[in-house]
Amino acid sequence: MKACLLEHPAPVETNPLKFTDVRELEPAAGQILIRVSCCAVCRTDLHVVEGELPPRKSPVIPGHQVVGVVEKSGENARRFPKGSRVGVAWLHHVDGVCPYCLRGQENLCDNPEFTGYTEDGGYAEYICAPEDFVYPIPEIFPDEQAAPLLCAGIIGFRSLRLSGIESGGRLGFYGFGAAAHVAIQVARHWNVEVYASTRDARHQRLALDLGAAWAGDTFAEPPEKLDAAIVFAPAGEIVPAALKALRKGGILVLGGIHMSQIPPLDYNLLYQERVIRSVANNTRQDGEDFLRVAAEIPIRTRVQMFPLHEANRALNALKNDAIQGAAVLKIKS
Repeated sequence: MKACLLEHPAPVETNPLKFTDVRELEPAAGQILIRVSCCAVCRTDLHVVEGELPPRKSPVIPGHQVVGVVEKSGENARRFPKGSRVGVAWLHHVDGVCPYCLRGQENLCDNPEFTGYTEDGGYAEYICAPEDFVYPIPEIFPDEQAAPLLCAGIIGFRSLRLSGIESGGRLGFYGFGAAAHVAIQVARHWNVEVYASTRDARHQRLALDLGAAWAGDTFAEPPEKLDAAIVFAPAGEIVPAALKALRKGGILVLGGIHMSQIPPLDYNLLYQERVIRSVANNTRQDGEDFLRVAAEIPIRTRVQMFPLHEANRALNALKNDAIQGAAVLKIKS
């Protein structure tokens, strides 16, 4: 089968993904084989490709926002009949027995596996995944619209929940890429005012188009104090500015899996019970809850399509803020 293979991490400007033939897949017990239709491109893929996340499997096929059709089931895999349309997300498997899994915090599992990082992902014609970690895709979403929901959407949704934002509240977004352009649709559905801080004028216009009350530069102070804020951009230097924008008791959520160094903080920015929280991965319940809400709204993702063999170009565009919404690789019809 054809796939984009990362043999060694390297800057995306060097086009490190190799479009090549790899071995055919066979589902193991409890797994299903999926013929991939689309795979959205995530900033986490960029961190994997460039080595900002330490390599865990080499070579590896990136990609963890996968939509496709079940082709074959392994032994004891009976959840999805052949032909079912399904999605595969970042959380690939957990041990189920560590203290975190037993407390219902499988996103913090001591021995997790991740799609497109520790296990081969969706920049390929086929993928195998444990059926218990695969999602049915709501019929309302075309494949290319559904793909970005499987990480950008799920992580954005978990970030919204951890922010504690309530109806009528004011919420700040720092960075306005794939996750934010989905999360704003949930926030507006919940009657939340959104204030978008992002360096790119095109992304500011997109935020306003999607219902933001205000959009400005990353370090511009919003016109109102915020009840909560989410930093989607992987830039630690944003944290002090986001804290400054919060009211007393406000919550700041850091929504990325990787972030550059946070500069020293003046304690006054944290004082008066302001809180900083990180988001680590997701639970399957997050995914199920989000996909249900997404279909109710319904969310509409803005996508820019690329053929599989142009995955390097898609990653370069993502790194340079040249994607409006989400980049999606088209694999098969």
